[in-house]
Amino acid sequence: MVERDIRDHFLAQAKACDGLGSPFTANLCRALAKVLDANTRTGQAVLGWPGDARADALALRVCGALHALVLTGSSERLALIYPPNQTSESEIAAVLPEAIARSDERIVAGLAGAPQTNEIARSAMLLPGFLTVARETGLPLDLCEIGASAGLNLLFDSFHYSYRDAEWGDPASPARLAPEARGRAVPLGGAIDVRYRAGCDVAPVDVADAAARLRLRSFVWADQAARLARLDAALSLAEKFPPLLVKADAADFVEKALAARQRGGAFVLYHSIMWQYLPRATKDAITAALEQAGRQATAAAPIARLRMEPRDPTNNWAVLSLTLWPGGETRRLAHCDYHGRWIEWIG
Repeated sequence: MVERDIRDHFLAQAKACDGLGSPFTANLCRALAKVLDANTRTGQAVLGWPGDARADALALRVCGALHALVLTGSSERLALIYPPNQTSESEIAAVLPEAIARSDERIVAGLAGAPQTNEIARSAMLLPGFLTVARETGLPLDLCEIGASAGLNLLFDSFHYSYRDAEWGDPASPARLAPEARGRAVPLGGAIDVRYRAGCDVAPVDVADAAARLRLRSFVWADQAARLARLDAALSLAEKFPPLLVKADAADFVEKALAARQRGGAFVLYHSIMWQYLPRATKDAITAALEQAGRQATAAAPIARLRMEPRDPTNNWAVLSLTLWPGGETRRLAHCDYHGRWIEWIG
């Protein structure tokens, strides 16, 4: 990509951050688009990025590396422009060049890994889908999540949920989710019995590792304190009840999980805001494996695919959809915010 395309990518990310309720990160992206240059290794690495900046979430990699410096207390100068301080785009731009130069090597190192936030508020979007599967099959659930990151959303049934006046889950849970419920009431009837749960990721996050926890926190936008609090609450649960995670290609994981499924439970493959990052060959392999297994699904061994993914990457909202075999019908259940701020039930 040419330099102009890289700068435009930062401006596009700024627009997305504005739409997703993070004015600070939006201003940070706009300031970075202006001040990055070849005088630092960071500027050279970013402006000479060899891949697709959007697909690689390059702007968010830079933002995460800078946030990590603030979270660790490594840059007092940078911390002055971060929340809870109120700063303008111009004030941010004035501080960035020196801050980047002082921490150049650490920022470059932080660009190596793709962003992972493991946003647990997405569980509030997925929960009604899990309940739908449980009600319609009458069976316990065997859960398999791809792109599971730290596996925090595998613990969804340990969280507490509020949708207007309706509640579900453990009232004593430290992880509490209360999205705005738009339109029709979100159906919360029935119970969920999880018989098995496991997840995979190409780079699974070990919640027992302090550096890994810091990396998760660094990718949460700094002016969204509620998201940071939710993450910390879920991490505390994961330390007590660590989810089963494996490092694996998603297609291989799905193929093996389908082959090992047992009668008497509903196999549920689910994923949220990750499908767009998979290679086409991986997507095709997963879809083919599900369709093949679906042809052999029975009422005693049904298969479900629950996904919260954007229908159009230019929109700032996703669609919750469910495919259930036998039958293989796909239904759109809800529109929802990428970060789980609101859900509109349409199913």
